[in-house]
Amino acid sequence: MTDIANPFSAASEFRAHRRTFESFGRLVRFAVLHITLTLACLALAFLAHIPLILLVAWLGGTLAMITLFTIKANYGAER
Repeated sequence: MTDIANPFSAASEFRAHRRTFESFGRLVRFAVLHITLTLACLALAFLAHIPLILLVAWLGGTLAMITLFTIKANYGAER
């Protein structure tokens, strides 16, 4: 029998685990920020009676967060 080397070394497993952990952290951070943005826009829409302006603010904030999190994820992937 020949010895088959384990293709997963401790260092590669650690890097994979770290990438997964960082991705999950970004996902949770995005979810918390998006829920906060949604609740703030809903509260202001009902209390301030400016739903159209806050709908645009919510859409803009959502697109901005998606863009920033995507850019940050792709920039961090080079390491």
